[in-house]
Amino acid sequence: MGIDVGSVSTNLVLIDEQDNLVYKSYLRTQGRPLDILKKGIKEISDQYGEYKIAGVGATGSGRYLASVLVGADVVKNEITCHAVAALANNPEVKTIIEIGGQDSKIIIIEDGIVVDFAMNTVCAAGTGSFLDRQALRLNMEISEFGRIALNSSNPVRIAGRCAVFAESDMIHKQQLGHNQEDIVKGLCDALVRNYLSNVGKGKTIKSPILFQGGVAANEGIRESFKMELGEEIYVPRNFDVMGAIGAAILSREEVSSKGYTRFKGTDIYKQEYKVKPIDCNGCSNLCEILEIRENDEVLARYGDKCGKWSL
Repeated sequence: MGIDVGSVSTNLVLIDEQDNLVYKSYLRTQGRPLDILKKGIKEISDQYGEYKIAGVGATGSGRYLASVLVGADVVKNEITCHAVAALANNPEVKTIIEIGGQDSKIIIIEDGIVVDFAMNTVCAAGTGSFLDRQALRLNMEISEFGRIALNSSNPVRIAGRCAVFAESDMIHKQQLGHNQEDIVKGLCDALVRNYLSNVGKGKTIKSPILFQGGVAANEGIRESFKMELGEEIYVPRNFDVMGAIGAAILSREEVSSKGYTRFKGTDIYKQEYKVKPIDCNGCSNLCEILEIRENDEVLARYGDKCGKWSL
């Protein structure tokens, strides 16, 4: 099992011994990662309760929370997991473009090894949540966004250097009376330029290029990347859950090596868990500690920089 707990979505996958995907679930995190994770585990239990889960890997911003809850064998960052999944999909991959709900990444690979990467967690321009908001403003479904962009014959130029400027400039173009498809295509082009000038700045982007993350479903963004880079953009079949797939692959390798799993079983969704924030005033770091309890037992505390609170 692979689990990717992000700020926007929580993804769970199951793979077999040959790394073939047999199950995937895409759930909105909704600011309740613990409850949503329990829901995802329950769905797996309902569908695959008679099967034994051989191992579990966790990734994403909520990977430590997921690890404590399920008993993960591997806890890895998103860069590693996306790279592992991409290499399993295409061993020749040189560049990974990953754009999710709240952040974006670029990963550079040489000879099957990650040699460079960059992340953008500050500006929302180009991320899934930003595109959702603009689709709503334009009164269209996000699923239609990319298709409409492809119908453009004269895209307008939109300032895409930051989310606020992009949104205000798009509104201005609407007020001037530009066609909707030209505005949408202009927005796609602007967001791609923003990605390449910020996240991709200083990076040598080589083909094959894999586009991963939820935004890879957007045809307009894909076409803008293709035009800007002058290279073919490949989108894996399971582009939306590649982080979770990478975590699952790493867990299979870990369990094969050590011979056992720490997984607590699919019945964990029946347990009651509570998360309690603790403000540590022990030094100038002022760490925000997160304490996780199962019934009255403290399972874990994390978030401190010195190890004072860690269990």
